Amino acid sequence: MLENYSQFWYPLAIIFTYLIVIIILAEGLNRFTHLNAEFTRKVVHIGTGNIILLAWWYKIPAEIVVLAAAIASIMAIISYFLPILPSINSVGRQSLGTFFYAISIGLLVALFWKINQPQYAAIGILIMTWGDGLAALIGQNFGQHPYRIFGSKKSWEGTLIMAVVSYLINSIILVAIFGNLWQIWLISLIVALVAASLEMISWLGLDNFTVPVGSAAISFFMTKIWL
Repeated sequence: MLENYSQFWYPLAIIFTYLIVIIILAEGLNRFTHLNAEFTRKVVHIGTGNIILLAWWYKIPAEIVVLAAAIASIMAIISYFLPILPSINSVGRQSLGTFFYAISIGLLVALFWKINQPQYAAIGILIMTWGDGLAALIGQNFGQHPYRIFGSKKSWEGTLIMAVVSYLINSIILVAIFGNLWQIWLISLIVALVAASLEMISWLGLDNFTVPVGSAAISFFMTKIWL
């Protein structure tokens, strides 16, 4: 079994090193600066999500990614209750976002690697990574038009960023795969609206599951219908 994966030790070392650097950076910001915990958690949120591009580029087997996601989900649950890594989760914070984050990565890779369509896993994960991450940062720091849904405070500025980033990510990846087709721009608009809507109505960190899975599913099925 190990022989089958021996060729992936080098790319896995790169991914592992990248992940460690992100966590150390976030922990450093959390412990030695006056930046709030939400900012440092978003550093981890955005930084770790980009690993999907390395996994796609190096064609890392789904089994390895799913195992890593399972380990990350366990760490997220532990960190939810214990002060192991404050940059990942604050103790007592009423959100399981990091847990759902890891679960969605494992699920999307398991599904789309199996059918040789990794681009849709990348779309879902990167929309969650960059769209949701930037929406939170922009909304909290520059949001001037707040609103509440299911008790969660959000802003229209953050929701707009979520939609724009989702549109760009879906468009860039699909154009790279299929070429510049007008249908892609319409699909991307639908994906952006769905992603922004799911981010709006989710609570307790559930958007870290609904947004990537919903975005990937819509993008996949719409391309199968229109392309």
